[in-house]
Amino acid sequence: MGGDFGQLKTDIRGVVTTKLSPFEQKAFKGLFSHGVPNAIKRTASNIPYIVPPMIIGYIVYDWAVHAHHESLRKNPADFANDQ
Repeated sequence: MGGDFGQLKTDIRGVVTTKLSPFEQKAFKGLFSHGVPNAIKRTASNIPYIVPPMIIGYIVYDWAVHAHHESLRKNPADFANDQ
């Protein structure tokens, strides 16, 4: 498929390559007209999958914090007969 070692054939038949100059490319073309609305649409489509677990996680965390604080309190009935 090529010449000697280190001399690979550079023109392969049946393969078409094209190049575009970096000066002709428009890196931010359509960013505001297509990119931002697409990002909003994709974010909104994922909200039903992200928000409910976050809400459940917050409820569990809040319950655990309150249960921990309640477990740290002393029971006044245990000290009723102390003099």
